[in-house]
Amino acid sequence: MKLGIVGLPNVGKSTLFNALTGAGAQAANYPFCTIDPNVGVVAVPDARLDALTKLYDAVKTTPAVIEFVDIAGLVKGAASGEGLGNKFLSHIREVDAIVHVVRCFENSDVVHVEKTVDPARDVEVINMELMLSDLELLEKRLDRVKKRLKADKDAAVDAELTERLIDSLSRGVPARLAGLSDEEKAKFSDSPLLSMKPVIYAANIGEEDLGGIDSPDGPNGYYRTLAGIARSEGSAIIPVCAELEAELSEMDPADRKAFLEDYGLSHSGLDRLIEASYSLLGLMSFLTAGKPEVRAWTIKKGTTAPAAAGKIHSDFERGFIRAEVISFDELMACGSLTAAKEKGLVRSEGKDYVMRDGDVVLFRFNV
Repeated sequence: MKLGIVGLPNVGKSTLFNALTGAGAQAANYPFCTIDPNVGVVAVPDARLDALTKLYDAVKTTPAVIEFVDIAGLVKGAASGEGLGNKFLSHIREVDAIVHVVRCFENSDVVHVEKTVDPARDVEVINMELMLSDLELLEKRLDRVKKRLKADKDAAVDAELTERLIDSLSRGVPARLAGLSDEEKAKFSDSPLLSMKPVIYAANIGEEDLGGIDSPDGPNGYYRTLAGIARSEGSAIIPVCAELEAELSEMDPADRKAFLEDYGLSHSGLDRLIEASYSLLGLMSFLTAGKPEVRAWTIKKGTTAPAAAGKIHSDFERGFIRAEVISFDELMACGSLTAAKEKGLVRSEGKDYVMRDGDVVLFRFNV
């Protein structure tokens, strides 16, 4: 999974990226200090892996990972080359979802590129640049499709769909909110639309606002505004304090837990962001376990056993025979795989089995 972190300059993108990945992206109080997209790979926190590693006394533990891409701050006019322009919009086309960092704090020492803090305006600026870039791409696509009209009977349907999207974007409605079916969205896989990507809003707040931030009468009006925008779109929103996350990233696990508790938090911003990402993209993890290695594998919800096996190796899918499955909770309650088998809790599942989150699996195959 690849997530692109976007936003206006100086909203805390690179600070948050540094905290999430420890990759040391440049963070400075001036626009465009991030010139090339920074990339960092983050392990997905999963307490089940630690438990399985102890149970099997595993030599190696391999978590699932998320790739974060920190993209240079976008400004009004980026789609037509302002600021750092289209080059950086192109980086967003490669990601699965967008993490849109929006400034929701006041600080006279940190310059805002638009002079004032206004989440609604900032969201509109970024959305407009993404839509303008999409419009340019769709108009070129429409020209190509129209040339096929006489020779290709499917071209008329493609043209109608493209025109519908152009109309939607021209009215300021992002592609993801244009009411397209999954089948219709799939038609644009060859030219990924920026405004079709699912969005998680990361509301960058001050430390003083962490307590009670989600309550209707919470202390931060900027956050309430952004939360209303997220609700209207059906997008996810998480409150984060980038500065706090930066401090957390430098602590050992025990100190980090105590530090979070002081703020009344049970999970870090990274944990909440990953949880929101999995939910937004319809993802889950299955597990494989043994003495050599305990590992988490990320798949889409609804994935069948053979397709899940193919995540490990194509031969596993091609020669799939069956999957020996037990839920993580049942395995831990039994204390060992042997005890679970004695109780009849290890199931033999065939090609139609739909995987569940937390399944511990051994795939049987023959090539």
